Amino acid sequence: MELLVNMVLLTLMAVVVIAIVRLRNLFAVIILSSVYSFLMASVLLVLDAADVATTEAAVGAGISTVLMLAALYLTKTEEMAPSHTPLLPLFVAVVIGAALVYGSVDMPSFGAADTPVNQHVGMQYIDRAMEETGVPNVVSAVLASYRGYDTLGEVVVVFTAGIGVLLLLRRNRREAGAKRGR
Repeated sequence: MELLVNMVLLTLMAVVVIAIVRLRNLFAVIILSSVYSFLMASVLLVLDAADVATTEAAVGAGISTVLMLAALYLTKTEEMAPSHTPLLPLFVAVVIGAALVYGSVDMPSFGAADTPVNQHVGMQYIDRAMEETGVPNVVSAVLASYRGYDTLGEVVVVFTAGIGVLLLLRRNRREAGAKRGR
């Protein structure tokens, strides 16, 4: 049953990606990107990663959508027609995808207990998380305590990038308004 749910979700994600690539209306692209993030959060939930699913839903479907809609408010709603054929970007994407697939051939099986990650760091977290952090959930202990500063840094980077984009777009809008006023 879990395999069927994953296959349905992954198929829906592929359909959403194809729709995103084909659309020129940026508002629809932003909404479909939010749908994609929600589907990804569902996949993570099926894989028993509830904390990561919650983060994906909040950041990918929530905050990112709000930031993108704010940026869209300051720009045009239609994507410009490309001035060249998409063959070069397609070629680059295929080469990178093939390299990623090639790089993952030697990786251990998903969830295997005898992998290096599960033999060293993972076991230390499981053995010592409760006594060192006082948090009963190991995943929450890792994200909130062991990696708390890392997570805070990630939030600061995303927030700073969003503010930077908004400031750049606002500046361009003022310059365009000043040119029209002349």
